[in-house]
Amino acid sequence: MNVDYNLKFKYKYKMKKFLLIQLNEINFDLVDKYLLNSKKNKFSHLKFIKKNYESFVTYSENEYKNLEPWIQWASIYLGKKFHQHKIFRLGDIVNYKTESQIFESIERKGYKVGAISPMNAENRLKNPAYFIPDPWTDTISDNTGFSKRLSLLLKQAVNDNSSGKLAISSIITIIEIILRTIHYKNTFYLAKLVSSSLVKPWKKSLVLDYLIHLVHIYFLKKKLPNFSSIFLNAGAHIQHHYFFNTKYIQGLPKNPNWYVDPLFDPIEDMLEVYDKIIGDYLKLTNNKNQLMIATGLRQIQYNMTKFYYRLKNHSSFLKKVGVTYLKVLPRMTRDFEIIFDNNQDLKSAKNILKNIKCEQNNLNIFDEIEERAKSLFITLTYPYEVKRNKMIIINKNTKLNFLNELVFVAIKNGMHDPKGYVFCLPNLQFEVPKKPVHVSKIYDIILSYF
Repeated sequence: MNVDYNLKFKYKYKMKKFLLIQLNEINFDLVDKYLLNSKKNKFSHLKFIKKNYESFVTYSENEYKNLEPWIQWASIYLGKKFHQHKIFRLGDIVNYKTESQIFESIERKGYKVGAISPMNAENRLKNPAYFIPDPWTDTISDNTGFSKRLSLLLKQAVNDNSSGKLAISSIITIIEIILRTIHYKNTFYLAKLVSSSLVKPWKKSLVLDYLIHLVHIYFLKKKLPNFSSIFLNAGAHIQHHYFFNTKYIQGLPKNPNWYVDPLFDPIEDMLEVYDKIIGDYLKLTNNKNQLMIATGLRQIQYNMTKFYYRLKNHSSFLKKVGVTYLKVLPRMTRDFEIIFDNNQDLKSAKNILKNIKCEQNNLNIFDEIEERAKSLFITLTYPYEVKRNKMIIINKNTKLNFLNELVFVAIKNGMHDPKGYVFCLPNLQFEVPKKPVHVSKIYDIILSYF
């Protein structure tokens, strides 16, 4: 297949252009195996990147508890290692004001900046080309009507995924995206992707990634930014949940057939979509512009069986167990944060939640509870399969059917690893590191381009 990668992308503003594609946690050592064993025309854009782009390896923190994408991406945005910025939780960037993020650092140099769903980033731009926050961080969009609707779509699609349903407002926004981008022809690929997700549920996350990709292309052509980033998280989700189904690593545990058909390979499905997305960006790039692909960190195979659950309805559950609170904020997968009006309610809630146990084995349900100034950050840690007869003990007088309160998320397949990957065009105005560098170095590399 012949692909023209020299199509000129006309801009009205300063000529420097930099696209940052955040393929969160993708293991490119595993990707290489798919590229090597695929047909000539399959994964053509990924193969082009591997063959023609400069690359280097990053590393991140040594302690496993500090290997979290919201830590590593914060390090990239700030140019600081974890021990310097100490941002440990998703959404905590809003409490860190001492250093500029890469977005406003570039803007201060006189360039136009846009961002789509950057993980754990705060919108501090004075005049953004566009800014769509991630679904978990409490920050504003760029304040246009379309961006506000996109932000609500992301929050609803991600944080309400336990229901498996989209709100009417989200469906309307999806229709709006299709109408705005239908002339790109890629909308037809979206329809195909949606259809296949009915058989392969992991593709739902890829549908969301592809939707925001269409939005990003739309904004790139309409708003003409000098620097723009897009954060794609479906790959991380699929590796976490389906790593064991890869055909290119021997000796892995097997996922049960009820969980995923053994004939399917979700990793391959992920790469097919990402190959399509990367191809679209290659067509917008010429030798005067920069395209960088970065992973932050990567995933490798997990070494045991662990079930992930999420509360079906956080508000309903907290009311049932007697917790008085001001607001509850769902975070990624098992995590949620409860905001309180006063310290008494906080202490009472902590005492209630830390004592909730599974009746059959006496294991705590919430074994990770972090107390903050006005909130509790909580992780649902129960690791075993929850069956119909399991009850949880709230107190001497109250028991609940455990399964009724939960939504099954996944069987953990992939775990975080400090190695990350960066690919960039060889026309560089910066020096590519010859040895592995800390992931925070990406900040300096991007900024040096401007």
